[in-house]
Amino acid sequence: MELIFASNNENKVNEIRAVLPSEIKILSLNDIGFHDEIEENGDTLEENSRIKAETLHKLTGKNVFADDTGLFVEALKGAPGIHSSRYAGTGNSADNIRKLLKELEGIANRKAFFKTVICLFWKDEIHFLSGKIEGSIIEQIKGAEGFGYDPVFVPDNYEQTFAEMNQSQKNKISHRAKAVENLIRFFENN
Repeated sequence: MELIFASNNENKVNEIRAVLPSEIKILSLNDIGFHDEIEENGDTLEENSRIKAETLHKLTGKNVFADDTGLFVEALKGAPGIHSSRYAGTGNSADNIRKLLKELEGIANRKAFFKTVICLFWKDEIHFLSGKIEGSIIEQIKGAEGFGYDPVFVPDNYEQTFAEMNQSQKNKISHRAKAVENLIRFFENN
């Protein structure tokens, strides 16, 4: 079975390929030669994931899925949220982390969660699947693995940041892994 993943973020693509069964072949936007920017102008993770999946489904007519992920920090009233990847305005992860840590200076409440929403266009029907992990934001960067906010996010009941975990460890507990597990369950039942 072939599925187009509406992403050109190779880190995300590799994370998802590592979790999905081998009989599901994932094609990234790079694999299908799609290099246009899809404007994510929704107000929720669901809307943004649908915009991406719908765009590719209309273009290709194939089964497609897209995800949108946000980091939601309690003390910042849910920011960066749906703006996580462009929080600092540069699209650069290091800039986003710097801005986040600056805004949390002197704040004791560091509770946060990551949430991933997958929008799947499967046989011309739309399905939403999600995954979430609770944790907290630490005060300084730790670890060199992962991407995005991984170096400052420690999941509840763990002492390591996502960036201190190897991909296998992260893929057992992450928000994206949980969303993909729900995707796998969907395919097992359909």
